[in-house]
Amino acid sequence: MNEKHSKKKSHLLFGAMTSVFVLLAPSGVLAETLESALARAYGNNPDLNAQRANVRSNDENVARAKSGYRPRINASADISRTFTESSSALGNRVTVGTPRGVGIEINQSIFNGFRTENSVRQAESSVLGSRETLRNTEQGTLLDAATAYMNVLRDTAILDLQRNNVEVIDEQLRQTRDRFNVGEVTRTDVAQAEARLAAAQSEVSSAEATLRSSIAQYRQVVGVEPRQLAPGRPLDRLTPRNVATALKIALAEHPAIKAAQHAVDAAELQVKIEQGALAPQLGVSGSLAQRYDTSGGVDRAFSATVGATLNVPIYDGGEAYAATRQAKETAGQRRLEADSTRDQVRAAVTSSFGQLEAARAQIVAAQAQIDAAETALSGVREEARVGQRTTLDVLNSQQELLNARVNLITSQRDRVVASYNLVNAMGRLNSRALGLAVNHYSPKIHYDQVKDQWIGLTTPDGR
Repeated sequence: MNEKHSKKKSHLLFGAMTSVFVLLAPSGVLAETLESALARAYGNNPDLNAQRANVRSNDENVARAKSGYRPRINASADISRTFTESSSALGNRVTVGTPRGVGIEINQSIFNGFRTENSVRQAESSVLGSRETLRNTEQGTLLDAATAYMNVLRDTAILDLQRNNVEVIDEQLRQTRDRFNVGEVTRTDVAQAEARLAAAQSEVSSAEATLRSSIAQYRQVVGVEPRQLAPGRPLDRLTPRNVATALKIALAEHPAIKAAQHAVDAAELQVKIEQGALAPQLGVSGSLAQRYDTSGGVDRAFSATVGATLNVPIYDGGEAYAATRQAKETAGQRRLEADSTRDQVRAAVTSSFGQLEAARAQIVAAQAQIDAAETALSGVREEARVGQRTTLDVLNSQQELLNARVNLITSQRDRVVASYNLVNAMGRLNSRALGLAVNHYSPKIHYDQVKDQWIGLTTPDGR
């Protein structure tokens, strides 16, 4: 009767875990899905929000560069008190005065070697580059969130398996002791079962620690504690059928490549900016001044001046030449970095595609392994019942089935994460492609608000 009860319990404990991710799905409508977790991370992740702030900060560089087209206006005012004592044949004379005045000066650059024009173009390239960096950060955040989500699912399922394994081995130990008491097995069989139970309990402790670590990572990326996680599904709709297509998409669309290309543009424009320092500088200026209590017995004087200034640099000690050479070397560095980025993306796509294919194959193999291990365990139990197998044989078969279950859980997690990795490597892991229910952030809105702003200390959001 005890043997029959053990078989039934073991069958229920292990057989019910065939599709453990499905078992983790809650029946209520309050379940956290992978998509809702990604939406939380998209809106709340501090690293992503910090990068958005960085993009907004870079937007202001365009307005700063455009200030070179505009006049510089300065007002001034002064007042002083004078005391003069003089002596002559007519006697001593004391003069006390309060000279004062106000003025305004306007300076307008007409030509500066195209430095302003190139600075504006450079700032615009930097803005576009920062947007691509933001896209890349968004990809990384969503990938981290998906990975953390699947890790919690995996580790929760493995912990359940390990706890169930303890119950099964504990039941096996109880039966072994009963058989030892009636002389059917030896003390060695009991010791083997006790050792296996201790090992199983150790595995439970290890699984609990791993789960706590995954929960902490989930909280860091998503922003909330994981509660009632629904099954995660791979991004099959966004993954191409062959690696060649994936590479073509990645090389054309990946934000890291585009950011590197904009960095090259900005560096080449810096060369032109430095060369502009060697060109003539032409500007016009005008000033108005009103003076009171001036010297020479004049109580009030008004003056106005308009002029043009042409500065032709002859030699500045070699600074402009050195800066130009330095900018050229930096531009060459950026080109090499762009090539390196392309190679990195190409390698990431190839690796991710291979990992996805491997994960798919591992799921099939793990399912076949489970079927075989279940059949083997059933046979070993029957043979042990009639004395043809030892307790150790039963324990080993149970362990093999447990390992197969763990392999299946890990493979299911790996397949989902590998699909997200591949889409990330292709440059398409973003909120719009995933169809997340969020307010999609558009960096262009802030850029349009500030790019031509002449005056004002308040940011568009009112700060």
